[in-house]
Amino acid sequence: MAYKAKFKVWRGDADSGELQDYLVEVNEGEVVLDIIHRLQATQTPDLAVRWNCKAGKCGSCSAEVNGRPKLLCMTRMSTFTEDEVITVTPMRTFPVIRDLVTDVSFNYTKAREIPSFTPPADLAPGEYRMQQVDVERSQEFRKCIECFLCQNTCHVVRDHEDNKESFAGPRYLMRVAELEMHPLDVADRVVEAQDQHGLGFCNITKCCSEVCPEHIKITDNALIPMKERVADRKYDPVVWLGSKIFRRSKT
Repeated sequence: MAYKAKFKVWRGDADSGELQDYLVEVNEGEVVLDIIHRLQATQTPDLAVRWNCKAGKCGSCSAEVNGRPKLLCMTRMSTFTEDEVITVTPMRTFPVIRDLVTDVSFNYTKAREIPSFTPPADLAPGEYRMQQVDVERSQEFRKCIECFLCQNTCHVVRDHEDNKESFAGPRYLMRVAELEMHPLDVADRVVEAQDQHGLGFCNITKCCSEVCPEHIKITDNALIPMKERVADRKYDPVVWLGSKIFRRSKT
């Protein structure tokens, strides 16, 4: 059954902006992105919003709905009451370009800083072999659609702009963990995760896992195991002694 919903949508650019009020029709079965599109079609043709698939698989329509990071295409209007005021704002962690569109280039910069998959030098591509359990472990991390909601909600960068230079964020620490856990990757990712990508900044609040639309257990299955490997390498006396002996035997 159709009804009129009250919306507050952030309008502006990098210099200034404000929330503007709209009264817009809602039909049964619609999502927030449908309403944003209706606003574009009927009231605000210059409203900027980024979207593509409208199926929760491209990650383009990330924004904040009532202050919580969401995919607009996966946020159903049926989760709100008819008299509720729905506020839609851009992701807070990234610079605003215009209206609901943010500059997420920070994430692509961090992606380029991670060395790619490094297989053994004596194996040709057709010779790679993995156990099924190894495939299943890394498959969870590969479900990521790069919506950057985890990056947006992580308070390490959300509340501390100066941390962006030295902290890759949960999405890309998860990428480091995926490669470190890969049985055919021979690069040493443990020290790199701590010293170059800022793993130590993460205090495992699990806010990244809570907002992931793919329900990836980023903290439990990627970040905590990586922290454990860092602790073993740096603080376990047996591991430390073994690394010293091994290093000396090579010289």
